Amino acid sequence: MGKIIFYEDRNFQGRSYECSTDSSDLSSYFSRCNSIRVESGPWVLYERPNYMGYQYILRRGEYPDFQRWMGYNDNIRSCRFILPYRGTFRIQIYEREDFRGQMMEFTEDCPDLHEEFKYHEIHSCTVHEGYWIFYEQPNFRGRQYFLRPGEYRRYLDWGSMSSKVGSLRKMEFHKSF
Repeated sequence: MGKIIFYEDRNFQGRSYECSTDSSDLSSYFSRCNSIRVESGPWVLYERPNYMGYQYILRRGEYPDFQRWMGYNDNIRSCRFILPYRGTFRIQIYEREDFRGQMMEFTEDCPDLHEEFKYHEIHSCTVHEGYWIFYEQPNFRGRQYFLRPGEYRRYLDWGSMSSKVGSLRKMEFHKSF
């Protein structure tokens, strides 16, 4: 399995907590998180308990402050280890909730969904194969959302508070993880 170490202070200082499995509530182990060491991973970190709120996907490495993992604050309340996947990738996105409206299928990264799909909003999707990351803005920027195989009937199901998706990327382990 994976191994990640959370530190309350920047530069790997202060109280720490070592984790090697999914945890739905980290609140009892630390009050804030300002630095992280990922010994083996990758991991998805969530700002709220029970795998809710904004998400951060971290690969092996050192993150001496929360800005290094593109964090908006020092809140990390749950985490999931991502099991390696080396197979094919396929996702279908829809313009409306419950898999209605125009649909488009992807098997490769898309840096600008508006350019490809002609819509600024994605309201539902089905991940058939592989792990995918939705980004709030084009060119793989902004808030990110990790999607495993399954059905996502509305954007709240993948943890977003908005239907705005600017780009999507396959999560390939041999490339960046």
